Amino acid sequence: MIYAGLDVGSRTIKLVIFDTVVKESLITETGANPLRRCREILAGRKLRRLVVTGYGRHLVASTQGGKVVSEIRAFAVGARYLLPDCQGVIDIGGQDCKVVRLSMEGDVLKFEMNDRCAAGTGKFLEVMAHTLEADIGAIGDLALTASRKITINSLCTVFAESEVVSLIGRGEETAAIALALHEAIATRVATMARRVGIKGKAVFAGGASLNRCLVRLLGEKLGIELTVPDSPQLVGALGAALLAKHEDGQ
Repeated sequence: MIYAGLDVGSRTIKLVIFDTVVKESLITETGANPLRRCREILAGRKLRRLVVTGYGRHLVASTQGGKVVSEIRAFAVGARYLLPDCQGVIDIGGQDCKVVRLSMEGDVLKFEMNDRCAAGTGKFLEVMAHTLEADIGAIGDLALTASRKITINSLCTVFAESEVVSLIGRGEETAAIALALHEAIATRVATMARRVGIKGKAVFAGGASLNRCLVRLLGEKLGIELTVPDSPQLVGALGAALLAKHEDGQ
């Protein structure tokens, strides 16, 4: 029997097809019409059950017949499947950031989510990479080459960008600016994680977890072991697929 988990994010849509193991997965751009994109993804598939999560979950589930689950629950379930003894999840996506503390049994104890401000999200880094004329996929490695540390004082994307422009105008090293931006993001997310009380092992999910500099800085600031899965962007969709199987009594 085939179960599907669909994570409809603001930037990308993720699909996981699950039976007794992951049978298939894909990541595609959300685009301007996420409903149409999801219909294309699901077309021709014979599914036993579908569970949808992500910011577009209600829109898609209402037309595709899937059950809706929160991102918090989906990420918690997906993370525990990948790392059974993890006690926390940190997800930095394109437009939001979430941190979740889990019990030893995998229940959600506390969580915090930032979806109203770009600070601490992939969007923040994307804007700054553009300002620095750096590739978003390589900006983390660039930051790790910095020869000295400087500070970005503002966490607001607009004001931080102004600071970056000023630093460029003063001839500051690009790598040092990149490192300062990563420090700003890591500080914001670490503050959220401390409020939630994440301790022990944690799964770092989302596209930003592919950034080696962010992984290092967050681990240092929190003093915990961060595990980045092989496909960190699929954690939410995986959790949704597992919940689909659970809903079917499997």
